[in-house]
Amino acid sequence: MSRPILEVIALDVTDAVAAQAGGADRLELVADIAADGLSPSRETFAEIRSAVDLPLRVMLRASDGFASGGAAALDALCARAEALRAEGADEFVLGFLAPDGLADLAAIGALMDVISAGPGLDESRWTFHRAIDHAADRDALRKQLVGLPGLDTYLTAGSAAGVDDGLLVLAAEAARGAAGPRTMVGGGLGLDHLPALRAAGIDAFHIGGAARLSGWDGPVDTAAVHQWRAALDEVVPVG
Repeated sequence: MSRPILEVIALDVTDAVAAQAGGADRLELVADIAADGLSPSRETFAEIRSAVDLPLRVMLRASDGFASGGAAALDALCARAEALRAEGADEFVLGFLAPDGLADLAAIGALMDVISAGPGLDESRWTFHRAIDHAADRDALRKQLVGLPGLDTYLTAGSAAGVDDGLLVLAAEAARGAAGPRTMVGGGLGLDHLPALRAAGIDAFHIGGAARLSGWDGPVDTAAVHQWRAALDEVVPVG
């Protein structure tokens, strides 16, 4: 039985070091959490990369919400992605919705062209983030994205309102047992949700504010991350 994955949001080096010390398996790097997490700078990525040895998933997002923002905004985001790729980033988090509420394949494709493998580079792995929870049709969106290179994770709460409202959806999706990207649960995730989620067979979890004693006003706390690590290691899935 594989150990469950614990991913922690990091805004800076202090967060990253504390998360690693607490037992995180992976970090999601973002800036401006007031806008629900935007792309970090190339400099921040480099500082964190030199401070920890965990896998780093870097957010590619220029503004609040799930629209790409138009041609100029997308071009600027592609330039940021190119700079991060040149700095050594090879794992990313992204996802955009078109006006019809399904995946914006044009915007996603433009970014994939930037982060895809080049000469001497491995293929980038990436997460489709919680845009799935705001989609007009979750199943239709998944079908749109089948086969996209490097997509290995969906970050989802099962509902736009958070895990409390999405538990039944998450359990139902897990019960289908379909092959494809892993489900990583995040978005209002609490320790009390873990038994049901692990019983459903879910093995990847994402926390942000829960890793901080003072919420987003304070840094990641090593003890808080350790509490999550211990809880995940103690909860054994049924079956």
